[in-house]
Amino acid sequence: MIVLDTNVLSEIMKPNPDTHVLSWVDSVPPRDIAITAITVAEILYGIGRLPDGSRLRKLMSAAAAVFKEDFTDRVLEFDADAAVEYAALVVEREAAGLSIPMADAQIAAVCRVQACTLATRNVRDFQGTGVTTVNPWNDDPYPRTNAEEGGRTG
Repeated sequence: MIVLDTNVLSEIMKPNPDTHVLSWVDSVPPRDIAITAITVAEILYGIGRLPDGSRLRKLMSAAAAVFKEDFTDRVLEFDADAAVEYAALVVEREAAGLSIPMADAQIAAVCRVQACTLATRNVRDFQGTGVTTVNPWNDDPYPRTNAEEGGRTG
């Protein structure tokens, strides 16, 4: 399973998404792609910060359609297992003198628990987390395992 990071989902929701990203996403069978509840929250938060008006309403409607139609039964929860993994991941990062934004750590924790690859533009942010990453902007067909960079696998 490949989890789309918020930046990937945001890109494919644009009126004119990057052609490499769109091609990359289209090359993966839909049943093999998921998002996390954290990404749902980040997308809705970003839209919700817009001034009230037709753009806000259109984007909220489009996001609701994407979540309901494109990702029905493929939104991975941040559950108790992910919470335990999140705590371990953040402690590991702090011990190494590294920081990680809360949302990224939560997404990484879900990926670790579910043994998923993460598609993200921000590969560097996930180095050392033990999460396998792929960057759709580079059309990289070979996911990178961050274990090579000091992180845990899986």
